[in-house]
Amino acid sequence: MFARILIANRGEIACRVIDTARRMGVSTVAVHSEADAGARHVAMADAAVAIGGPAPKDSYLRGDAIIAAALSTGAEAIHPGYGFLSENPDFVEAVEAAGLVFIGPSAAAIRAMGLKDAAKRLMAEAGVPVVPGYHGDNQDPEHLAGAADAIGYPVLIKAVAGGGGKGMRRVDRPADFPAALDSARGEAATAFGNDAVLIEKYVEKPRHIEVQVFGDGTRAVHLFERDCSLQRRHQKVIEEAPAPGMTPEMRAAMGQAAVRAAEAIGYKGAGTVEFIVDASDGLRPDRFWFMEMNTRLQVEHPVTEAITGVDLVEWQLRVASGEALPLAQDALRITGHAFEARLYAEDVPAGFLPATGTLAHLAFPPGVRADTGVRTGDTISPWYDPMIAKVIVHGPTRAVALARLSRALEQTQVAGSVTNLAFLGALARHPGFAAGDVDTGLIARDLDRLAAPATVPSWADALALLAVSGSTGGAAGGALAGFALWSHLERAAVLRRGEEVVTGRITCLGRDAARVKLDETSLDATLRADGWRIEGQGACPVLVAGGQVHVFAPSGTISYALVDPLAREAAAGAGAGITLSPMPGLVKAVFVAPGQAVAAGDRLAVLEAMKMEHTLTAARDGVVAEVLAAPGTQVEAGAALIRLADEEAAA
Repeated sequence: MFARILIANRGEIACRVIDTARRMGVSTVAVHSEADAGARHVAMADAAVAIGGPAPKDSYLRGDAIIAAALSTGAEAIHPGYGFLSENPDFVEAVEAAGLVFIGPSAAAIRAMGLKDAAKRLMAEAGVPVVPGYHGDNQDPEHLAGAADAIGYPVLIKAVAGGGGKGMRRVDRPADFPAALDSARGEAATAFGNDAVLIEKYVEKPRHIEVQVFGDGTRAVHLFERDCSLQRRHQKVIEEAPAPGMTPEMRAAMGQAAVRAAEAIGYKGAGTVEFIVDASDGLRPDRFWFMEMNTRLQVEHPVTEAITGVDLVEWQLRVASGEALPLAQDALRITGHAFEARLYAEDVPAGFLPATGTLAHLAFPPGVRADTGVRTGDTISPWYDPMIAKVIVHGPTRAVALARLSRALEQTQVAGSVTNLAFLGALARHPGFAAGDVDTGLIARDLDRLAAPATVPSWADALALLAVSGSTGGAAGGALAGFALWSHLERAAVLRRGEEVVTGRITCLGRDAARVKLDETSLDATLRADGWRIEGQGACPVLVAGGQVHVFAPSGTISYALVDPLAREAAAGAGAGITLSPMPGLVKAVFVAPGQAVAAGDRLAVLEAMKMEHTLTAARDGVVAEVLAAPGTQVEAGAALIRLADEEAAA
C-alpha cells in the first residue's frame, strides 16, 4: 500500500478521498489554487501545495505543477478525483513518466472511450448493445441526413466529443434536420473544438441507467446499477441504486455487458458504463444500449457504496498499489436502497443560475451521509462548480429510503446563499418519482411546479420577527420584558424578505409566551429550550447571523434581512446612488468616470462571475461622484463599485 498519495482535485471529492486514505493509514497531500488556500480539503490533508491562480487553467488543470507537487512532497501516487484532469490520457502518461502511479485506468483505456463514435464501434465489436445509429467518419450533411432517414425519426444528433448536453439536438422531421445539424455542429465546435457528430435513434421514454464496474487490468466485476434518470438539461439531480423496476434478467444482462465493455479495453480501477434504456414497455433485456463509459469515479458513487458495503476509493487504492480485486462477482450483494441528492448553490426560480455567497450556516441531520467540501463560514467561489454537498441516505426498501431522503432534505440547514434545497425536496415528494415511474423527461414536464417558489407561511414570518425581538435567549426577557402599566408590553418589529417588507407587532403575554400580529393574523408562541415555537407548529430552527435571519423551514431556508426602522428612509434615498457588486467576481470593465452624467439604465460596469458576464446599470439619473473599483479588481459580494453624487448636490 502507498505511504503517501496526492489528490489532484478540490472540494467534496478531495475530502472524500482523504477520508478513506486517513482510515487506511495513508498520508495525503492536497493541492490548491489561490482561491482555495483556506478550503476544507486543504485543512484535512497532511500537507498542501499551492499550484496557481483561481482559474482552473492556472491551477487544477496544470498537470506539470501537480506532478511537481507530488514529487516534492514524497507522494507515490496521484488520485485524480473526477473532473479536471481525471480523464486526460496525456496527464496519465506524464504521471507515469515521472515514476508515479496514476490511481485510475491506463491512458490507452481512457483514449479508447474518449470519443463517443469510436467507443461505440469498439463496444459493438465486444458484443455490447449500441443504439441504432450512424457513427461513421463521413460528415457530409447529405450523408448524415440519409443516415437519419434510414434510422427513422425521431433521431438525436450528438457531438462525438460531447458532454453535458452540448452539441445535442432532437429532430422529429426530415425538414428540420439541416438546421438542427448546423446548430449542433456550431455548439460542438465552440465547446469542444470538434464539430463532428453522430446520429442515433431517439428513445421515446428514456431512462439513464449506469453500471458500476471495477477492473484490475485483466478482468472486471460489476457492482450493480444506478438509475440517474432524474436530470435537468442532461445534468443529474438525484440518483438511486438499485434502479426501480429492475428485473433479475435485465440486471444480469446489463452487468455482463458492462463487464465485457471493461474487459475489452483492459480496464483498471473504478469506471461506469452508461446505458440508455427504453422504458416504454417496462425494463426489458433487449431494450438497453451503450451510451458511453466514464473512465473515473462518478459523482454518484456513494449510492453504490451504500447498497454494497464497498468503499470504492479503498478499492481504487488497493488495486492501484498492486493488489487483486478485493471481491469476486459472486461475493457481491445488494442490500436495501439508496438515494443521493446534489445540493447546489443556485437560484432555481431564476432559471437555476449558479449562485455564490458565504455560508453563514451549514448543518446536516444526524445519521445522514453528507459528502461536502465546504463548512460554515466558507465562501461558494465563482471559479468552480457551486456544489455544496451530496446528501446520501439508505434504507431497507425504496419507500423507506425515499422517506428518509425527504426527511433529510427537510432537516438540512444551509444559509448564506440561495440553493436548490426546496427544489430537491419537491422532487423527493413527486408522486411519479415515488412510484418509480421515472425517465429523463420527468423534471422538464413538471418544471414549473417543481421550481415554483414555496409559499412562505405566516408562522415563518412570526418566528423571524421573534428572533429579532430581543427575546430569543433564556426566558422571555430582553426587549419584551420590563415594566408596562395596565397592559401587556408591546413592540413593533420589521424585516425584509426579498423585496417585501415584513412588519408585525409582538406582545409579551408572560415569562415564556408572546403573541405576534401580522396584518389580520395573530399567532401565539411559546419559548422552549430549543427556541420559539408557534402554537400548532413543530420545532423550527432559526439563526440570526451576518445581518440576516434564517428560518430553516421544511420547505427550505427562508431568509430575512434586518432593517433599522429609523434608517429605512435614509437608506432608500442613498441606496440608489451606490452600485454594489451582486456577487463575488472580477470587474471586467468600467464605462464611466467621475464627473460624467448618466441616465437611469446606462451601463456602468461589467462584472465577470460564475463564468458569466453581468452588466451593472445606473438605478437613477445622476452624476458619477466616484469610481471605487478599477477594471481587473476582484471584489466581494456587496462591494461598492460606483457612487453617484447625492441628488441635491448634483442639482
